[in-house]
Amino acid sequence: MKLYSRGQVLFFSILSGVIVLLFAFGLGFLAPAKAPAEAEPVNYQVQAAHEAEFTLQQPEYLALNTADLVSFSESERENISIYEQLNSAVVNITTEIMAINWFLEPVPHEGGSGSGSIIDTRGYVLTNNHVIENAYKVFINLADGSQFEGAVIGTDPENDLAVLKFNPPQGMELRYVPYGDSSSLKVGQKVLAIGNPFALERTLTVGIVSGLGRPIQTSRGKHIIRDMIQTDASINPGNSGGPLLDTQGRMIGINTMIYSPSGGSVGIGFAVPVDTAKRVVAELMQYGKVRRGWIDATVVQIFPSLVRYAKLPVDSGLLVSRTKKNGLAEKAGLRQGSEPVQYGRSVIYLGGDIITSVNGMKTNTLADLYSALEACKPADRVKVEIIRGGKASSLEITLADREEVLN
Repeated sequence: MKLYSRGQVLFFSILSGVIVLLFAFGLGFLAPAKAPAEAEPVNYQVQAAHEAEFTLQQPEYLALNTADLVSFSESERENISIYEQLNSAVVNITTEIMAINWFLEPVPHEGGSGSGSIIDTRGYVLTNNHVIENAYKVFINLADGSQFEGAVIGTDPENDLAVLKFNPPQGMELRYVPYGDSSSLKVGQKVLAIGNPFALERTLTVGIVSGLGRPIQTSRGKHIIRDMIQTDASINPGNSGGPLLDTQGRMIGINTMIYSPSGGSVGIGFAVPVDTAKRVVAELMQYGKVRRGWIDATVVQIFPSLVRYAKLPVDSGLLVSRTKKNGLAEKAGLRQGSEPVQYGRSVIYLGGDIITSVNGMKTNTLADLYSALEACKPADRVKVEIIRGGKASSLEITLADREEVLN
């Protein structure tokens, strides 16, 4: 064992004490006291704003009378005013259809739904034909929660319009959507849509007129609805049949369809112009249908193999196969074919006139002919452009009743 002298023990003891003191100063245990720093002033505005982020607040305008719209912008005042005035005039339409169960028995089944506009205080409602098509029962649901069974007064598949009627109780005052004018619309003007998208009743959306005069083919592909209004106001399933409104609260269109790869709104919606609806609704209410004129002849839409076989001078148009004997078209000079050929189960007569336009509208397809004559009535006269023997000419033809000709 190693022995230390008294002097060595004293030296190492002092050295250890110095080391301990230096270590204590380094950790701050023996740091000299500092004078307390002056407290920084508290910014109570910042603190209050920070606390407000986590506090539920109700804007004062929610408690105001909605007639007092001073605090809103002009555009907001328009939206609020139109909605408050007209949302109760927009109805939710639901349907029942007849289905077949496992025992091949007919049973009622829930159908589709859509929107509609009350257009008359007697209970007339304007909507889309596809909303109530094939319906066994139609129900009209009002803003106050009341429900009425509706009757189909008339339908017009060509313009996808239908008129319904329900019987309101005596003393019930119905608000209706007034007609506007779609002939003076401008691209860019503000529009509003009220409807029931995804069964969310009386939803308001706002947009602009994105385009005018759009020809849109119906879902069945047989008809083309011309002059449709394109809008970016959000339109979704359930909006069909609801009104498209201007900033005066007047109906300028009937929301009908959307273009969407996903099935939801992507800002491309289409509405039937109200000027078309005004013309159609009057006939539906009076006759239950729209009476239209027709050229009393059987026509065939030209197709490539027919062009090659018959050596036709054009590759599009409507070939006149037969005319009604002593009919209006025959009396006007329209010439039918004389050479019968078999095409599938049909017989086509070649050699007749080829109709290329009606009243200045090209008739490349049968759908074009339907569109060209959509607004024409029986006994109306139309200008028909034809090709006969390779030469172009025109005729004035008086129209027959389409229902009589086609049936």
